[in-house]
Amino acid sequence: MKRLILLGGVFMTSLLTVTGQILNIDPAFPTQNDTVTIVYDASEGNGALVGVVPIYAHAGLITNASTSPTDWQNVQGNWGTADPNTLMTPLGNNLHEISYHIPTYYGFSPGTVVQQLAFVFRDQAGNAVGRASDGSDIYYDIYPANAGFLAKFFTPESVQTLGQGQTIDFVAKSNESATLTIFDNGVQVAQVTGAQEINHTQTVSGSGQHMVELVADNGTSTVTDTVYYVANPAVQIIPAPAGIVDGINYVNDSTVILQLHAPFKNNIYVIGDFNGWLPDSLFYMHKDPSGQKWWIQIDGLTPGQEYGFQYLIDGNLRIADPYSEVVLDPFNDPWIPSSVYPNLHPYPTGLTTGIATLMFPGKTPYSWQNTSYSKPDQTELNIYELLIRDFADEHSYQVLIDTLDYIQNLGINAIELMPNSEFEGNESWGYNPSFHMALDKYYGTIDAYKAFIDSCHGRGIAVIMDFVFNHSFGQSPLAQMYWDEAGNKPASNNPWYNTDCPHPPNCWGNDFDHTAQATQDFIDRVNTYWFEEFKIDGVRYDFTKGFTNTGDVSYDNTRIQLLKRMADTVWAVNPEAYIILEHWADNNEESQLSDYGMMLWGQATHQYQEAAMGWVSSSNFNGAVYQFRGWNDAHLVTFPESHDEERIMFKNLTFGNSNNVDHDVKDLNTALGRTTLTHIFGLAHPGPKMMWMFGELGYDISIDDPCRVCNKPILWQYYDEPARKAVYNNIAALLKLRNEQSIMHTTDFGYNFNGAVKKLHLNGPSINGVLLGNFAVTASTTNPQFQHAGTWYEYFTGDSIVVSDPTADVNLAPGQYVLYFDQPIESPTIGLEEELSSTDARLTVFPNPAVGSIFIHSDGTEEELRLEWLDMQGRVLSASRHDASSGRTGPVSTEALPNGLYMLRIAGDHTYETHKILVQH
Repeated sequence: MKRLILLGGVFMTSLLTVTGQILNIDPAFPTQNDTVTIVYDASEGNGALVGVVPIYAHAGLITNASTSPTDWQNVQGNWGTADPNTLMTPLGNNLHEISYHIPTYYGFSPGTVVQQLAFVFRDQAGNAVGRASDGSDIYYDIYPANAGFLAKFFTPESVQTLGQGQTIDFVAKSNESATLTIFDNGVQVAQVTGAQEINHTQTVSGSGQHMVELVADNGTSTVTDTVYYVANPAVQIIPAPAGIVDGINYVNDSTVILQLHAPFKNNIYVIGDFNGWLPDSLFYMHKDPSGQKWWIQIDGLTPGQEYGFQYLIDGNLRIADPYSEVVLDPFNDPWIPSSVYPNLHPYPTGLTTGIATLMFPGKTPYSWQNTSYSKPDQTELNIYELLIRDFADEHSYQVLIDTLDYIQNLGINAIELMPNSEFEGNESWGYNPSFHMALDKYYGTIDAYKAFIDSCHGRGIAVIMDFVFNHSFGQSPLAQMYWDEAGNKPASNNPWYNTDCPHPPNCWGNDFDHTAQATQDFIDRVNTYWFEEFKIDGVRYDFTKGFTNTGDVSYDNTRIQLLKRMADTVWAVNPEAYIILEHWADNNEESQLSDYGMMLWGQATHQYQEAAMGWVSSSNFNGAVYQFRGWNDAHLVTFPESHDEERIMFKNLTFGNSNNVDHDVKDLNTALGRTTLTHIFGLAHPGPKMMWMFGELGYDISIDDPCRVCNKPILWQYYDEPARKAVYNNIAALLKLRNEQSIMHTTDFGYNFNGAVKKLHLNGPSINGVLLGNFAVTASTTNPQFQHAGTWYEYFTGDSIVVSDPTADVNLAPGQYVLYFDQPIESPTIGLEEELSSTDARLTVFPNPAVGSIFIHSDGTEEELRLEWLDMQGRVLSASRHDASSGRTGPVSTEALPNGLYMLRIAGDHTYETHKILVQH
């Protein structure tokens, strides 16, 4: 066997086998059928459990059933509980012991081949966790019963950095009495005979790598093991070349310069595919005279070849570059399908641990096709918020490209993707970021994402990314570089983070200190990268109210200035870029940010959804209008649904108003009609608007089913259901207006979104519009307040009326809406034609055309029929129930329906049919 351990940038080729001082196991070479005694030294590894009593072992196995070197099996321990099965006995001096029979304790099935024991250790609550020094799990090899003579080094285990004159301890063991000899660069430095353990302390001299070899001879066979340590050369203080930025700088197709912001560090190596992942003086980084930056130039790379690398800091921390564009993740990459990310660079298993950076010298640049794209004005945005994971089964950018017809036909002109920069894990909403400048591979490659953006631009659709700069989580190298293990939080000298979140209760992960120069430099660099490299059109910043160190205050001038700096940085790259804030602060603060050109999310979902459910007393959504807030510009982004809110249809079906049996909001078709009504009003008034994916199909799975951020069913079959397709069609018709008619973006408009009947009046020099909607569950009468007498044209149906008295009351059925203009506008081609009954219909409706009333003949198997009259856009106009036990139902009056073509939906216990009926008087 060969193991490589280096000091002063210590490195191990079998890093997945961490042994020695963290764990002392008896017997030292256990088989899977042994009883073992495990002693954990809490002062070793990451030291997070120093002084903690009691300690619990969270234990598992790596077996022949493991799909990766970190795929635990037969896990023992209930996290966060006082589990007696994993409780360790304190021995004093930070030593803790547990003993068990391996087969009994883990309960693995016959035929299982145990390869390693796997551990982390914890306090009772699970808040403090003992791991290896690099933050990885702790593993210990299991040996075959017939392995024969064995010997190896057990120490050094932890990564160390040694200078001249420092010492290093070596401990090696064998499973039989033998002569054990240690050589350092070929020179014998220690020997024992007739022993099973050898200990040696070596004083470091010189610089560079030292090969330390163990030779174990039991008289019949010889076993060798090798470790390496490196003595650090002196750090050279050399200014970084002009123009170099943090991260990867591609000088040419075969040369890169790497720069890392790392104040207070003592030495840094670059390890990677180009040097066998071994620390080497040729890859020892220089320090800039400022003491803040470390840099190195790497030459001789092969153009077009991908290289993985890490920084090895002070001998005990391996991190990926904070400015990585792609990372290699040994824990999550194995679960990414090759169809989503083809030819993924292999992770250097056995050569390092933790996340690594992937770089691409000499990569062929993406060839952009739609370079003359002109984005929509920000006040005219129709935004579609989308989580790739829950939008398509393959969760890939190519699938998104394939569905752009669906999105474009809906009338969307901007897609807002939930966070798709690198986040922790694969299955996530993305608000747990780890590498802000890296594209998460779970959705595809860099070029695939560029192709998606390019395709969107070719269709006139903008792409908006969702950035999370309020916080990051523990995988971020920015956190790992300066971490307080005992406190389990950023260290006090961390250049980027607050030690503690200053704005509870709204705290997640590790809170960025936005007043710190290092944080500002990081954020500005990340913003610039995405706009320059990917040509995105805008960004939505998550929870910008948290960009403060002064608590959960409603108004903060410092926060305003920080956001203005960020916006200015973006606008320096793209002067027309959209800046959208999820801010939730004082209106005075938000109005100032709006005046500066930024857009802000406007929270009105509760009121929209109360209206949809028919609870009109709590349905005043005037606050969704920018003018209601006293803003000068239409920079308020409002929405009936978002990723973070419950779905309208779920609330309709679960909590809807059922006071009118003929308009029961909990009924599916009624609920769909009211979903349409709510979206029409949510999208019609001027200003940028947003909708959540599949709201246009009445998606009705709860946000909390089975948990808030869990995967949700992908129900594309809804598009084939006529009643749901009608929701899509009507929303598409409204968005068509927004895309084609300037009156929809007028600054001269009136509104009253309070009460049962809600109204919108659009005023223009050559055209005016009136939108009326009845959110009650019973019929309502209202004064339409037409701007003038004359002919008015209903947009959705194509009907027209002659208004002699602009204030004369009009009647609206429950859930009905009408949109009139005083100039004819081409009516949309939408409706329920596909819902017509097939030739095997069981019901007969006559007469047709209907004059005054109709009758329905059935086969007598139905006790009751439910009737719904719909217009040709799928809007439910009225509903009623009728006895059908005799096989003849009627007469059913049609007197309340104006002349025209309607759909009559008839439902019973055994019947569901839709008939087209022409009403004449």
